[in-house]
Amino acid sequence: MKQLMNPSNLDKLDKLAGFRSRFYNPKNEIYLDGNSLGKLPIETKKRVSDLIDNQWGENLIRSWNDYWLELPKKIASKIASLINADQNEVLVGGSTSVNLYKLGCALINSGIFSKQLLTDSLNFPTDNYILEGISKQYSISKPARITYSSDLKADISKLKKEISRQPGILCLSLVTYKSAYLYPIKKLNEHAKKNKSIIIWDFSHAVGVVNIDVKATETLVGVGCTYKYLNGGPGSPAFMYIHKSMIPFFNSPIQGWFGHKKPFDFLENYEPSDGIEKFDAGTQHILSLAALEVGVDIALEAGIKNISLKSKKMSTYLMKVIKDELVPLGYVIESPNKCYERGSHVTLSHDFSWQICQCLTNPNVNKVKIIPDFRPDRFIRLGLAPLYLSFKDLEITIGRLKEIIISQEYREKEKTRPVVT
Repeated sequence: MKQLMNPSNLDKLDKLAGFRSRFYNPKNEIYLDGNSLGKLPIETKKRVSDLIDNQWGENLIRSWNDYWLELPKKIASKIASLINADQNEVLVGGSTSVNLYKLGCALINSGIFSKQLLTDSLNFPTDNYILEGISKQYSISKPARITYSSDLKADISKLKKEISRQPGILCLSLVTYKSAYLYPIKKLNEHAKKNKSIIIWDFSHAVGVVNIDVKATETLVGVGCTYKYLNGGPGSPAFMYIHKSMIPFFNSPIQGWFGHKKPFDFLENYEPSDGIEKFDAGTQHILSLAALEVGVDIALEAGIKNISLKSKKMSTYLMKVIKDELVPLGYVIESPNKCYERGSHVTLSHDFSWQICQCLTNPNVNKVKIIPDFRPDRFIRLGLAPLYLSFKDLEITIGRLKEIIISQEYREKEKTRPVVT
């Protein structure tokens, strides 16, 4: 078993090892924050520079016809491939929050489902803000919030009972941001359907690293960001997914230029597009789309099944070593034990979590810099991005986490935190 879990052996067997060189990798640094912001692919800089210098600088407005008009659809079709959706079921643009707002309003306006909104205590807070805003806009009940006994995982039995008791429109994060808990998506979709309900899935902490299959799981709607495991860059365009059977029944609450059936006819009256494009609004962010395409292409080239498999191997290795070497030093595992219940980050906590993070990111001389992700009030998230991380990186990280406690290095660090951690 020890031989099988040896980092050097695991790295030798790694089919994705060659993809590391496709990213900018600062020297003497281990980056474990890809679950928050992915690394910069080397090709992205070239692609964006070409767009600025040639497509914009030289070709100017002619580039709309030559390059830009079809770019959103082109990237949407690639993201569709990643989640096993049809090409006409994905739209790229806007932010996750805006797309969730559009979908939430469309579902209420459709009249297909009860106007009861539901969420749970593990959902990303911003999603809940959007749902609460929708409830105020439509003068309906405040979203019902299903709570559990811990931050670690959902009580699926309780969740199903609440869906049965209060059918309606539910929003869940497929992978939760604190513990990386991975919901049994197919089981919940089936239960929602039986109870005349629908789940809007937030794929943000899953897309590009979890093998999402919207067909096999009978998923009807979803949203997600692209700047985490898809390495699209800060603020890169988000996406929405709507099953083709639902599109005719939905309309966007924002009637924008690019949502029009004939946007360049400049007609007086609004006529929505027949397809998912009706949810588009203003002019697309072309520079950001160009950057995003590189990250999506790399994920497709590597293969989502290969990425997901390495993610599981990394988290399994990490969980075992944490149990053996860190738990005796006061660390607490804050992620589910079972591999099939985890996404691609492992969460720890400690009485001195913030100070430990400072030691990792601002080490003493001759120590490797390690970038984790801290979330209040105690969570240290270790993001596992299979395209550019090695098992050796994880071994070094465990060594530093041990050293910081044993040497009491954490006592040298400040207790106060900046706004962004």
